Amino acid sequence: MRLTPPTKVVFWISAILTVVALLGALGVVAALAPYAAWLAIAGAAILLAGNALKGF
Repeated sequence: MRLTPPTKVVFWISAILTVVALLGALGVVAALAPYAAWLAIAGAAILLAGNALKGF
């Protein structure tokens, strides 16, 4: 399997989801606290897909 760098859009979406998950986990945005783990998983999955799939 050959890895490719993710596009800038995929990278930034992943970074934003990770920051939002962190804010929820720390309690800064209390409404996001129940979803913090899922947001972090989604951010990691998008970044993983960006690395594994060519042109994504």
